[in-house]
Amino acid sequence: MEFPDDLRYTKDHEWLRREGNEGVVGITDFAQDALGDVVFVELPAVGATLAPGQVFGVVESNKTVSDLFAPVSGRVIAVNQVLRDQPEHVNVDPYGAGWMIRLALGRTEEVDALLDAAGYRAHIAREQGK
Repeated sequence: MEFPDDLRYTKDHEWLRREGNEGVVGITDFAQDALGDVVFVELPAVGATLAPGQVFGVVESNKTVSDLFAPVSGRVIAVNQVLRDQPEHVNVDPYGAGWMIRLALGRTEEVDALLDAAGYRAHIAREQGK
């Protein structure tokens, strides 16, 4: 599994790529692997305002349904409409074509509070009892 060093991560398995005062959000390679084949993604409306930890959508797979949690506060400025018809992008390219939302960051310092790649790897190891 890959966890790019240029991303920040949550303990709920979302990632965030900061691009200036914006952030792109999706789920990690670990999360998509645990979910199995993604068959449906529900995302918020553009303009929605999110707080850290707030549910912003749902991912449904052949195994389960899972909530998506905002890693930081912000206003949704774009959603990946492609996932409506091609949710499999979440499995195939979770850090690229499988992105979910773009946020105008509310408080950029919240990004620094997220896990870096090494911290996320350690978190997964603890979850798996390794």
